[in-house]
Amino acid sequence: MLILLCTVFAFSCFAQDNDFTSESDPKATALLKKISEEYKALKSMEVNFSLTIEIPEADVEVQEGKMAQQGDKYRMQMGGREIISNGSKLWLYMEDRNEVQINDIDEDEDAESIMSPNDLFNMYEKGEYIYALSAEFTEAGKTVQQVEFKPVDKYSEYTKLRLTIEKKGSKVKRMKVFGKDGSRYTLTIDKLLKDKAFAETYFVFNKSEYPEGVRINDMSMD
Repeated sequence: MLILLCTVFAFSCFAQDNDFTSESDPKATALLKKISEEYKALKSMEVNFSLTIEIPEADVEVQEGKMAQQGDKYRMQMGGREIISNGSKLWLYMEDRNEVQINDIDEDEDAESIMSPNDLFNMYEKGEYIYALSAEFTEAGKTVQQVEFKPVDKYSEYTKLRLTIEKKGSKVKRMKVFGKDGSRYTLTIDKLLKDKAFAETYFVFNKSEYPEGVRINDMSMD
């Protein structure tokens, strides 16, 4: 919708000739395709994650969150906000305002593209980045690989993205985004449950589950 480094790692690069000058690394493409296919094959998943926010001249902030996905439906909670999508509508609940905003998915493409869990595994297909395997090293006794993405658009607000993957099982561990303004955003997957069963109603906003007096701002076409 959005995984990474809280410690210093020693690593050795094995793809130094991939300098992002023309085409993406075929080995990285094969790895990303494998991961994408494995996650797409899941009927559903539930993920506990943490987001570390580093902004120049500000204290480091860590937020914890939870996300559930079933097909094109998902529900995510983090930092006093909750996003629910049934595939056609998107509900954004803001705890500090006790308000929910309702949008049609096609009218809220920016929010959808940022928050949709599928984007993490499909971004390599969009032609917006050149990517390469950049490192392989040991972390907590396990071998991990890193894939670095460089935006094709020189005006992008990001300098690069770094995806860290556990080599055995191709398990995604984290994604770190490097902003041109010096900011860093690290999304770390703490726990992943595969093929968990969810009721259909779980991916639809239910007013009775929220504080009394919740304000509804319906901006959908229906």
